[in-house]
Amino acid sequence: MKEKCAVFGVYGRDIDAARLTYFGLYALQHRGQESSGIAASDGKRINLHKAMGLVAQVYNEHDFDKLHGFLAIGHNRYATFGGSTDDHIQPAADREMKVVLAHNGNLPSIEKLRKFLVSKDISVKNLNDSELMLTVISYFLSQGQTLEKAVTYAFPLFTGAFSLLVMTKDKIAAVRDQYGIRPFSIGTLNHTGYVFSSETCALDTVNARYLRDVLPGELVIADKHGLHSYQLAKPTPKLDIFEFVYFTRPDSILLGKRVAEVRKNLGRNLAREAKVKADVVIPVPDSAVPAALGYAEVSKIPFDFGLVKNRYIGRTFIMPDQRLRDRGVQMKLNPIGESIKGKRVVVIDDSIVRGTTAKKLVKLLRDAGAKEVHLMSSCPPTRFPDFYGINTPTQAELIAATMPIQKIKEFIGADSLHYLSYKGLIDATGLPEDTFCTSCFTGIYPIDIGENEKHINRNIEGFFLPQH
Repeated sequence: MKEKCAVFGVYGRDIDAARLTYFGLYALQHRGQESSGIAASDGKRINLHKAMGLVAQVYNEHDFDKLHGFLAIGHNRYATFGGSTDDHIQPAADREMKVVLAHNGNLPSIEKLRKFLVSKDISVKNLNDSELMLTVISYFLSQGQTLEKAVTYAFPLFTGAFSLLVMTKDKIAAVRDQYGIRPFSIGTLNHTGYVFSSETCALDTVNARYLRDVLPGELVIADKHGLHSYQLAKPTPKLDIFEFVYFTRPDSILLGKRVAEVRKNLGRNLAREAKVKADVVIPVPDSAVPAALGYAEVSKIPFDFGLVKNRYIGRTFIMPDQRLRDRGVQMKLNPIGESIKGKRVVVIDDSIVRGTTAKKLVKLLRDAGAKEVHLMSSCPPTRFPDFYGINTPTQAELIAATMPIQKIKEFIGADSLHYLSYKGLIDATGLPEDTFCTSCFTGIYPIDIGENEKHINRNIEGFFLPQH
C-alpha cells in the first residue's frame, strides 16, 4: 500500500499563507513523497511553485519571495492516476492562472467529465482526473460564475473520492465527496484566518485550532466575509478505514478518535484473537508500533523494538542498482540481535499486501537468530484493490486474493500467521461499521468503480462477505 496525497490551505489577512502552507505540507509529508507544490495569492494574482521531490527539497527562501499573499493552497503527491511525471504535479492550474486546484483522492470513472468537456469543444488530451476537474471548474468560471457556483455546477460530474481545495485570486473552496472517503479538516488561526488540512496533525503544526471537518458532500468557501457552507449532496459517511489502520499519522484525530489509540485497540483485539506462546513482541516500524504496544499489553508478552527503520531511504528518485534492490527489506530495516536471538518472536505489521515483503521479513528475523517467528497483521486480509486514492496493486498481486491463509503462511515461512478479524477491526474504532468504506477487505465499493468492476474477482477461497 502506498500513500495517497495531502492537501493544505490557508486563508487569512496579515498572514504569510505560503509559509504556513509549507509547514502544513511538511507535517503531511507521509501522505505523498513524489512532488510538492504551493500556489499563493495577494488578492490580485496567483503565483505557483512546484517540483518533484520532498517538501524540504522543493522550496527555498527565494521561492517564498514569489509566493507572497494572504491565501494559499498546497499539495503533496503520490501518483494514483496519470503517472508520476512533472506534467501532473499539483496544484494544477489553468493557463491564465485564474484558478488552481489540489486534490486528495481518485476518480475511478472520468467519463462524465470527459463527455462534458468534449461537448464544449475543450480538449481532454493527457489530462488526469484532477486536471479534468480543474478544467470543468475553469469553464464555469469563464462563463461568469462565482467560485461557489462553478464548484456547485461541476460537482455532479465528479465520480469518485475527493477532498479538494480550489483557489481563485481571492477565495478558497474546500469540497469533499458525499461519502467523505478521505479525511478533511478545518482549523482557525486565532480568529484571524482559516486552515484546511488532510489531517489534524498539520493544524497542530501551524498552531491552528481544530474547528470541524468538512462534511461529506459539503462545499466550504473562505473569503473576506468568513466561512460559508453549502451542502451539495446528502452526506453518506464512508471514511476509508485504512486511514485508521495505516495512512493517517498516529497523532491525528479522525471522527473524534485519536488514531494512535485506535491502533492500540487493533493490537489489543489481535491479542485476544491470536494467542501464542512467545518471548517478545516487536513492531514493524513505524506504523505498527501502537498495535504492537496494544498486543503486548493484553498478551503480557514483553514489547521491544527489535527492528530499526532507516528513515532516510524514503522513495528515492535515484534508483539503487539491482544488488541493492534485491536486498529490499535489509535496506529499510535492521534487526537488533539481542532482542531477537534465541527468542520466540511475535512480529506485528499493519497489513500484508503482496506477501513478498513479509517473506523477506521472516527470513531477516530468522537470520538474526529468532527461534520462532509468529507474524501478525493488525487488519484483515487485503483481498480487493482500492480505487479511491490509494496506490494498491492489482487484485492478482494481492496475496490474500490468490492464496488461502494456510498457503500464505507456508509462502512467507512463518511458524504461524494471524490476521485481525473484520469484527475486531470495526470494534477497535468504537464506531459503527456503516461509518466506513471497507472495500479492500469486503469488495463493497460505495462509489461506482466503473469499468474496473470487470476485473474484480469475488470467488476467493476462504472469503466470506461480512454480514452488514
